[in-house]
Amino acid sequence: MSLPKFIIGMIFALAIVVAWSYLGGASVLTTFVRVVVCAVVIQVGYFVVVYVMIARSAPTPADKVRDAERKLNSTEAADGDKLGARRSLH
Repeated sequence: MSLPKFIIGMIFALAIVVAWSYLGGASVLTTFVRVVVCAVVIQVGYFVVVYVMIARSAPTPADKVRDAERKLNSTEAADGDKLGARRSLH
């Protein structure tokens, strides 16, 4: 979901909370608290959804190239090559 769609949806959800509170006869303070709680819940939910989408995404070709370059430039010794790491110190 894109950010503009999320913001429009959040505004509509908060408007529904305001209308529900007004029609229910809630005070201004109660309405404000309900809106703030609703906004926080929506924001946390959006963050969790985006985090899960990023965590579950497959690595792109650029990620694979970057990882390969990091392995080539690494100063760690390979298995069985204990002197390999010393080459970078010269």
